[in-house]
Amino acid sequence: MIKDKVAIVTGASSGIGLATALALSRAGAKVAIGARRTDKLADLAGVIEKEGGSVMYRRLDVTQRSECEGFAAAVLEKWGSIDILVNNAGLMPLSFFQSLKIDEWDRMVDVNLKGVLYCTAAVISHMKEKKSGHIINISSVAGRTVFPSGSVYCATKHAVTALSEGLRQEFSTRSNVRVTCIEPGVVDTELNSTITDESLAGFVKKAKEMESLRAEDIADAIVYAAGAPPHANINEILIRPTTQER
Repeated sequence: MIKDKVAIVTGASSGIGLATALALSRAGAKVAIGARRTDKLADLAGVIEKEGGSVMYRRLDVTQRSECEGFAAAVLEKWGSIDILVNNAGLMPLSFFQSLKIDEWDRMVDVNLKGVLYCTAAVISHMKEKKSGHIINISSVAGRTVFPSGSVYCATKHAVTALSEGLRQEFSTRSNVRVTCIEPGVVDTELNSTITDESLAGFVKKAKEMESLRAEDIADAIVYAAGAPPHANINEILIRPTTQER
């Protein structure tokens, strides 16, 4: 069900995005990869091409509506279709609210929520017109469970979870556009490197010591959802490390 489909993956320069682009390509999809670090994208594109896959890459800052629209337009110009959008780009600079890291809050809202809105808006008319497509949003276990130091991050991920369900209700039954929300627990990626609140040093240390999920585990879940038969919409996948309690 994935072979020859065209997939966009945001935040593809590392972690879950990188693993997802590789997994979708290996499943037969043509992949359009976007992120701000174009040197990393070029390296990934080289790997995909060496494996015989079809790939295009372009700088993408999901906080910029014009870049999201331009990226989608470039994909349509190259391949004539967009079948899958993986909204993966995200940040997790956890901090206690009293630390008042307001610039970090703004950045999280811009990337984690507005980025999903902008990228989805850039492809939804096309998907609606052709009456097929699949929006896959990367939320988090934080989209279900709130924890100290995660007030704003959890708020953005709760919003992504709610948005996913709203999109499903609006577009799945009316336009045959499937929507999936992926909710990872602790994954070994660069996310923890964005935490600047020194009071969370213990949290970061504990996270590093935990047997975390790998980015490939989340990519496998995405491929599973994307590869489901057309009559099946995998609405949500919550995946935690075996050792993660909450």
